[in-house]
Amino acid sequence: MAFRRALINTVLKRSQSDLRLHCRSIGGGSVAAPPVLPAFGYQPKPYTGPLADEVLQKRKKFLGSSLFYFYQKPVNIVEGKMQYLFDENGKRYLDAFAGIVTVSCGHCHPEILNAIFEQSKLLQHATTIYLHHAIADFAEALASKMPGDLKVVYFVNSGSEANELAMLMARLYSGNLGMISLRNAYHGGSSGTIGLTALNTWKYSIPEGEIHHVINPDPYRGAFGSDASAYARDLKDHIDYGTSGKVAGFISETIQGVGGAVELAPGYLKLVYDIVRNAGGVCIADEVQTGFGRTGGHYWGFETQGVIPDIVTMAKGIGNGLPLGAVVTTPEIANVLAQKTQFNTFGGNPVCSAGGLAVLRVLDKEKRQQHCADVGSHLIERLRALQQKHDIIGDVRGRGLMVGVELVTDRKEKTPAKAETLVLFENLRELGILIGKGGLHGNVFRIKPPMCFTKDDADFIVDALDYSMSKL
Repeated sequence: MAFRRALINTVLKRSQSDLRLHCRSIGGGSVAAPPVLPAFGYQPKPYTGPLADEVLQKRKKFLGSSLFYFYQKPVNIVEGKMQYLFDENGKRYLDAFAGIVTVSCGHCHPEILNAIFEQSKLLQHATTIYLHHAIADFAEALASKMPGDLKVVYFVNSGSEANELAMLMARLYSGNLGMISLRNAYHGGSSGTIGLTALNTWKYSIPEGEIHHVINPDPYRGAFGSDASAYARDLKDHIDYGTSGKVAGFISETIQGVGGAVELAPGYLKLVYDIVRNAGGVCIADEVQTGFGRTGGHYWGFETQGVIPDIVTMAKGIGNGLPLGAVVTTPEIANVLAQKTQFNTFGGNPVCSAGGLAVLRVLDKEKRQQHCADVGSHLIERLRALQQKHDIIGDVRGRGLMVGVELVTDRKEKTPAKAETLVLFENLRELGILIGKGGLHGNVFRIKPPMCFTKDDADFIVDALDYSMSKL
């Protein structure tokens, strides 16, 4: 971590020096003014709590050193409102990462807060050993959003928990052990899901069990481009030569999140689902980041591939910041858990259920899926126009408000622009944008804001990227 910070310092100092030389080289002429945040009619409350340096020192002393933070001088975020965040000094930032794709409806959305507050005043916790309407109401509403026979809901507290439970279901139902996931995938950091994850930056050297990683159907960097059939043949070969011929299941994101907003080759899941089911396995869709209309054209990411999974996992946006996740499956698969006692102490507690139900209602009421389609198409169109101007942009990809911008130093070789990405990352923060970063080499900007993000916000991000890239 110390080496990484030192490297960032060196890169940033070199960038600043180059920028001064650039300004001198143009004879002191006027440089385009930096873009300005769109107007927003909200004034944050005065902050009187601990400042960034004190908070950072406490973190270092009392929290694990594995916790990382963004930026050389970490931002002390003390308040949020819809798509904006405020630091200790009242500075406003456009949140282009939504708490790592978690804030769906907007920070401190009043209708969701009200549902949480009202339930908290009545009952916070009881567990499912007693009846309470909130969990049943939420399950009913969630099941109504699912296609086919996906009607049985299990509530958990996170995406990792959801994927752990889905993997357990797959193994029990199929009677097999082997799980298949994609290279470049992220499915969690628990001791079980860390095996499904296929990015070395997130993996420890521990036993991973019967888990196989097949070639990622990445249209930009993949071995077979956009040829879904070739990637599907690789998976079939892996089952034939790397397993007993039978597997428990296959899990994938539709647009890989941590891996850098990589959308799977068109038609891939339809081919692969048939292969996996013929090998005795079930098909799991990880919708932790792509669900709830974020992709715009569809409510669920898997619908973009024209498939219906056997199990769907979700978290993050389902709670707009609440610790909430869910697994939805068919009655037939769900029945395998009845062999023993399956229980989750906090899963579906009254407060989270009330908040989760409010999220679903807000998304429908405010037509956020259509909003994501409209704003997302505008954003992607503008980013692709920017790509024509700046060679550092190797790829613009995604759907709705699940967008990735991959930066390269050579478009032909697709060499990751690691140092340049770090410089731009810091520059965007200075301009008032908190953006995500992903991919194995950290060279992909992840633009995945709260779903109330506007076209003016999209224009601001593109203008800020243009401004910053022009100075590299």
